[in-house]
Amino acid sequence: MTFRSRLVLAAAVAVMVAVLAAAAASYVAARTSLLSSVDGTLRANARTTLQTLDSRSGRLQRHLGSFGYQFITPAGAVITGGGIPTSAEAEAVASGKAPSYYADVTITGSDYRELVVSVGRVSVFTGPIYAGTTRAAMQLVLPLASVDNQLARLGFILASVAVLGIALALMLAWLVGRTALVPLYELTAAVERVAATSDVTERLDPGGPDELGRLRRAFNHLLSALQRSQDAQRQLVLDAGHELRTPLTSLRTNLEVVQRLGDLSPEERRVLVDDLLTQMNELTTLVGDLSELARGEQRHVASQVLRLDRVVEDAVAVATTHGRPREVSFSLSSGPTWVRGQRDRLDRAVGNLLDNALKWSPRGGEVEVTCHAGIITVRDHGPGIAEEDLPHVFDRFYRAPSARGLPGSGLGLAIVAQVAQAEGGSVWASRAPGGGAVFRLQLPVVDAPPDRDPDDEEDD
Repeated sequence: MTFRSRLVLAAAVAVMVAVLAAAAASYVAARTSLLSSVDGTLRANARTTLQTLDSRSGRLQRHLGSFGYQFITPAGAVITGGGIPTSAEAEAVASGKAPSYYADVTITGSDYRELVVSVGRVSVFTGPIYAGTTRAAMQLVLPLASVDNQLARLGFILASVAVLGIALALMLAWLVGRTALVPLYELTAAVERVAATSDVTERLDPGGPDELGRLRRAFNHLLSALQRSQDAQRQLVLDAGHELRTPLTSLRTNLEVVQRLGDLSPEERRVLVDDLLTQMNELTTLVGDLSELARGEQRHVASQVLRLDRVVEDAVAVATTHGRPREVSFSLSSGPTWVRGQRDRLDRAVGNLLDNALKWSPRGGEVEVTCHAGIITVRDHGPGIAEEDLPHVFDRFYRAPSARGLPGSGLGLAIVAQVAQAEGGSVWASRAPGGGAVFRLQLPVVDAPPDRDPDDEEDD
């Protein structure tokens, strides 16, 4: 069954239940009102009948009117009147053990409304002979033929109204379902077009403030996110191709020189080999950075609780080795700080910050590193960052004009930003007072594991 059919059926059932409930309530209310009127007539007749009893002797008189009645004893014997069936309930009223009551009875195939009321003690005569006194109850009945006729007509009218109401409900539900689902059909068609053409530039009319409008806007946001993702992937491929072109061109040129290796002097051979190794290192670094960026898009490795200051200490030790050829030193100030993350990715992020500081430090310079309360600060004394470059230093493949002649892929700081975001932290850069640049990487701090000493390196 289609969604539209389910919607029409649900609306029709709801209206059907409401119409039938209203018809049933109307019928019950009308019947109650008519029976109340009959009960009022019976009460009035009962008062008139009781007035025929002799107020002094309690003797029943003979002329009591034309409506149906009879008087019965607690044993069910009829004193006067007749033709009305007796019952245990009526005998209980006669004996004074039960209150008066109304009931529907059938007499010779016709419906009657009955009132049974106690009359106390009455004198009983058999002809002219006094037979004594006894407790008695009076049964009065009125025919319900007119009431039944009125209820039959009302029932026919209500049934006709219910049938027409249900038919109208089905038609209106069909129309409403058709009208209400038009925006949904349009949205479905748009989704099918996007699936068939992969064109994520298409946008829907944002619609109104209702739920379907909200769904349209959500779909537009989804398309926008997909378009941004496609643009980013396309740009990544273009930038990667551009960055790979330079080392590949140099590598090809040097390999062409290798073809005439015998014509080169030993010194030229040494320079050629050094160039080839440098270019291979650049390619290895670039491919590694691209792999890290791709791995950052889908993290499935479980995090661990670890000492961030120990991660920084290890990274500083490696960076110190790299800085010796240029006599660049690294100073570290740190304290125990626990975070949750992936050790290898944090190693890569901290290492990239230190490598960036080393690249921009002058010969014999110093890089100041601190790690406290989950914040890593790296400060160099190089030329600093231009104001126009500050908003872009963490973009993929972005390289400032002053860095175009330096080695690097433009991905190191982008990886730092990606790791920070993935681990729930943040990173930012600024110009340092007196020259140089300052980078800060902040990660959420966690409590030290209770079963480890604060000097322990890490806890899985």
